[in-house]
Amino acid sequence: MHTGQDQQYRGISRRQFLGALGIGAVAVGTTSVLPAPAQQRFVLSEDRFGRLFPQLPAFFEQATESLRGAMREMGQEGGLMDAKDALDQGPILLITNPALSVDNPNNPNDTAGTTFMGQFMDHDMTFDLTSRLGLPTQPEASVNTRTPALDLDSVYGGGPDDDPELYTFERGHAPKFKIAFGGLFEDLPRAANGTAIIADPRNDENLMLAGLHAAFLLFHNKAVEYVEERDPRAAPDAVFREARRLTRWHYQWLILHEFLPLFIGQSRVDDILAHGRQFYRPKEAFMPVEFQGAVYRFGHSLVRPSYRANLGGDQGAPFFGMIFDPAGQGQADPLDLRGGARARRRFIGWQTFFDFGPTFTDGPGNPTPAIRPNKMVDTHISTPLFRLPLAAIATGDPPISLPQRNLLRHITWSLPSGQSIARAIGLPSSQVLSSRDLADLRDFGHSLDVSTPLWYYVLKEGQVMEGGLRLGPVGGRIVGEVIIGLLQLDQRSYLAAEPRWRPTLPTRSGRVTGDFQMIDFLTFAGVAPDQRGQ
Repeated sequence: MHTGQDQQYRGISRRQFLGALGIGAVAVGTTSVLPAPAQQRFVLSEDRFGRLFPQLPAFFEQATESLRGAMREMGQEGGLMDAKDALDQGPILLITNPALSVDNPNNPNDTAGTTFMGQFMDHDMTFDLTSRLGLPTQPEASVNTRTPALDLDSVYGGGPDDDPELYTFERGHAPKFKIAFGGLFEDLPRAANGTAIIADPRNDENLMLAGLHAAFLLFHNKAVEYVEERDPRAAPDAVFREARRLTRWHYQWLILHEFLPLFIGQSRVDDILAHGRQFYRPKEAFMPVEFQGAVYRFGHSLVRPSYRANLGGDQGAPFFGMIFDPAGQGQADPLDLRGGARARRRFIGWQTFFDFGPTFTDGPGNPTPAIRPNKMVDTHISTPLFRLPLAAIATGDPPISLPQRNLLRHITWSLPSGQSIARAIGLPSSQVLSSRDLADLRDFGHSLDVSTPLWYYVLKEGQVMEGGLRLGPVGGRIVGEVIIGLLQLDQRSYLAAEPRWRPTLPTRSGRVTGDFQMIDFLTFAGVAPDQRGQ
């Protein structure tokens, strides 16, 4: 791992990183026939991608245009994976009318905010700027421009010395993050053209993610005040380091104790912690393409077509919007929930996304709880994700269908099939999806029902084996081992440095209890709904 506290991105500076966002080419229409790599290599380098199962062949024999066509057909709007949400009914009815969610059911165990915490974590672990969709690439040929750790480098960047534009400086005090209040409540700091001034521009892809990033900025700032109050004589550098440690460790606690159990189930978390990692066992952390390119993208199935961003930001009324809507393109205050804009109503009321309890309802006199659920882990993806704005794609290039992009990435990385991984990790035949379970893939050819793209496999696995509530045995094993492994391999994480540590910051009750949940995090940051009347 890094020896310095906040080295710049390995092999690429932050300014190079920002400038590279538009350079990626997406090759999906080429007529070349490229064979899958004859031999997979396993490279343990934290600034490069690598393989979790280097011994397994790709799910395909050759990267033909026919195969790329099958991936595009599987992932096209109106096709197999489209939940076919009734977008013409508008964002409110898609939330309130259960009859409109028959093919895109809710997950009763999972709140809507879990999706965006998962996305935030993804942006903290991995970012590929160099590989090309649909063209086989060896993982070690692509730089991971994020550190493969849950260390909040997506928030802190290179720190105050390397990235001073992210921070405010006051003599005698530790650096704090810049934060803006151009709307009714907090917003990310922005340039004159609306571009967010943050360490990872992807965290402004949608309004919920931008709000979450802003909450992390405010959490650090409150942690600075917390440390200074308790040690007024501490040097500013020491205060900053301690505030950053508190922020990181409480974030890591949330991952291990709240979100990872939602993703894979508490029993799988307990098993990995008790018996160790069986497959992700490097000496130095790296990002496996099976995780980055396929399995962790299960979160795309959780996304709702629409959300209520807040209860009173739209001239006193709730602000509802589609996650993405083409009609929002070019609008100063888009009607959808895309990022990149500032307006009075563009903030998040977190009572809709995390469970603050029964006292938080849909409004005065309305007994309906404010909290809303995620969608199920299944092979149906909300329709707006087939219509991504180009601004939400890091490279700025088509295809705009997120499922198409995910499936073409399986060819990019020559990923093994879900079935081959299931057998490699020793699952009994009863826990390996059969061709009957995957019969809907037969019409696409290429024997996809017996050699299935990993992303599709883990979505179907969660649907068939876990009722859509969480990932199944293949997806759960990969996600669990990689996330726990990244924490254990980072010497600065609490799990490596002080595995018996418990949270030291106060909860919503105002007391330090040794536990900490997302609602406590948002309260400490000062963005809880009861702290601002929204």
